[in-house]
Amino acid sequence: MRVLGIETSCDETGVALYDSERGLLSDALYSQVKMHAEYGGVVPELASRDHVRKLLPLIREVMAKAELQLSDLDAVAYTAGPGLIGALMVGASTGRALALGLGVPAIGVHHMEGHLLAPMLEENPPSFPFVALLVSGGHTQLVSVTGIGEYALLGESLDDAAGEAFDKAAKMLGLDYPGGPLIAKLAQQGNRERYRFPRPMTDRPGLDFSFSGLKTFTLNTANNARDAEGNIDPQTMADIACAFEDAVVETLAIKCRRALQQTGMKQLVIAGGVSANQRLRERLAEVVKKERAGLFYARPEFCTDNGAMIAYAGCQRLLAGQSADLTILARPRWPLDTLDGL
Repeated sequence: MRVLGIETSCDETGVALYDSERGLLSDALYSQVKMHAEYGGVVPELASRDHVRKLLPLIREVMAKAELQLSDLDAVAYTAGPGLIGALMVGASTGRALALGLGVPAIGVHHMEGHLLAPMLEENPPSFPFVALLVSGGHTQLVSVTGIGEYALLGESLDDAAGEAFDKAAKMLGLDYPGGPLIAKLAQQGNRERYRFPRPMTDRPGLDFSFSGLKTFTLNTANNARDAEGNIDPQTMADIACAFEDAVVETLAIKCRRALQQTGMKQLVIAGGVSANQRLRERLAEVVKKERAGLFYARPEFCTDNGAMIAYAGCQRLLAGQSADLTILARPRWPLDTLDGL
């Protein structure tokens, strides 16, 4: 089965073609980061309009790369949520209309299920069951996964997601948007011994997260480091970035180890944009080694939003006989644990 995947949940337009027998055939991605950086964050209306401009050219590009025609498609999968409603509507309406015109089935895919299953695109994929850490700009969740659609929420952030906290901490230091990669790069020059930031909610039982207090601590530390002109010297900025990254990474690592111990599972999957953070990968590798477990994640380009994960997730549900009716499905909020199993 050849499935075209369309991702337009936020600020990246992703398209990919997945074949159930041959694997990923082609993919393309357009990022709106430069446009939104001017405003310090995503502007929903601008995001929607840019998806309109870029989606059809990307579909043509993906089909050309695979040396196939639209008539060769067997189905279309599109991100139905969660995400920005205007952005979702662009991909959903395009995907649904394309499927209708071709006379093939379409299916709306949960964005976070796409992230969760992205490591399945790798040469050494995980097998069920496993614990998944979904960590991105909009979500920080620990999930017990026993099969596709069989998800039990173990814990989640009670306020900001980890990725959002990275962006806000970067803004406190005067860094551009998106802040996560810039914080990580700056932290490489930091002195890990100078500051120690709190590891929120690790001193109590449970698997929930909270990063609001850590943000406040970071803001106060940055303000105290400013000189009379309001500037922070470069080394101090690097030290603060390093301390912040360590605090987030260590918090996630503690909770992941706790989740593995509580569930008894021996595989840990990390997915979402923050899963590309090298420090996080290194720390979680230490955790799974101690727990005699395995660690799985997608290649960096499939950690952030992309069409490949949507094509793959959609293909699995289509193969199981699921599809959507003519209704254009778009859900800005959509709990992962409400999905049907295969």
